[in-house]
Amino acid sequence: MPDILSAPLVVEFPFTRSLGPVQSAFLTGLRQRTLLGVRTADGKVLVPPVEYDPVTAEEIRDLVEVAPTGTVTTWAWNPDPRRGQPLDAPFAWVLVRLDGADTALLHVLDAPGPDAVRTGMRVRVRWAQDRTGAITDIACFEPYDGEPGTSAPHDGTSAPHDGTFADPVTGIVTPARLDYTYSPGRAQSAYLEALEGRRVVGERCPSCRKVYVPPRGACPTCGVATAERVAVGPRGTVTTFCVVNIKAKNLDIEVPYVYAHIALDGADLALHARIGGIPYDQVRMGLRVEPVWSEGSRHPDHYRPTGEPDADYDTYKELV
Repeated sequence: MPDILSAPLVVEFPFTRSLGPVQSAFLTGLRQRTLLGVRTADGKVLVPPVEYDPVTAEEIRDLVEVAPTGTVTTWAWNPDPRRGQPLDAPFAWVLVRLDGADTALLHVLDAPGPDAVRTGMRVRVRWAQDRTGAITDIACFEPYDGEPGTSAPHDGTSAPHDGTFADPVTGIVTPARLDYTYSPGRAQSAYLEALEGRRVVGERCPSCRKVYVPPRGACPTCGVATAERVAVGPRGTVTTFCVVNIKAKNLDIEVPYVYAHIALDGADLALHARIGGIPYDQVRMGLRVEPVWSEGSRHPDHYRPTGEPDADYDTYKELV
C-alpha cells in the first residue's frame, strides 16, 4: 500500500481596509479606554457599532458611550488555545452585552475553568497595557461583582459622544491565517508523484472523454469517477494571464511577474503557473511554453517560452 501523502499548509492573507467615521471612532476610543456604540432610529444601541441601520439600511452616526461592564449572554469554553488567540491559557469565548448596549460583543473571558462561567454572569473589561486602536485593546473580560459602569445610567440611556479623538485611527490590517494539514486523495497523490519524476499525468473522464490536469478524482462536468491516467504535456499554451505587481510575503520573486493559465498539450483543463524567461510585457495569449525544473525540486519552478510559433486561438479558445 503506498504511503499517504500529507503536508502542512498555511493560507494567509493580511486584509487592509480603511475605516469610516463610526469604525474609526470605535477603535480610536478603545485606545483611550472609551467604549462607543451607535444609536439606531428606534433607540437601540449597537456595540460594536455599524455604519448602517440593520433594519432600515439608513446611515447612522449617533455615537454613544457605554460602560466597560456587562453581562454574558452566551459562551463556549476553549480548552486548547491556538497560536495568535487572545490568551495563552484556556479561556471562554463570550458574547457580552455591555451596560448601555442592546447587542452583544464577541470577546474572551479569563476564567479558571468552565465551571466558573455561566450565562448571566457579570463581567468587566480588562484593558491591554499597550493600546494601539484595535479590538485587542480589550485584553479580555474578567468576572465582576460590582455596580454597572458610570457610562450606563440606570434609566437605560447612554451618554452621547461626538466621536472626536486626537490622532484618529483611519485604517487597520486584519491578518487572516488558516493552518492545516493537507492530505491529497488518490488522484492528486498520483499527480504529485508523477511530478516528482518530472512527468505530468491527468485523468480521463469515461463519459465525456475530457482529460483533467490536475486530476480531481471525478469529472467536474459529468460527475462520474475518473481512473484512467493519461500523460500530458509537458509543453502547453498560455490561454490567459495576469501581471503581478505586489510582492508576496516570503516569496523570493521580484515583481512584476506573470502568472498564467496554461493548457498542457493533451489536457482539457488549464492549470496555473508562473511564466519566466521572457519580459513580463512580452507574455501573450497563445504563447507556447515548457516547464523548468529546479535542482532537487518536486514540481516545475516556472514555465518558459519554447520558441515555437504561437498557437492559433481556435486551438485553445474553449480553455480561456
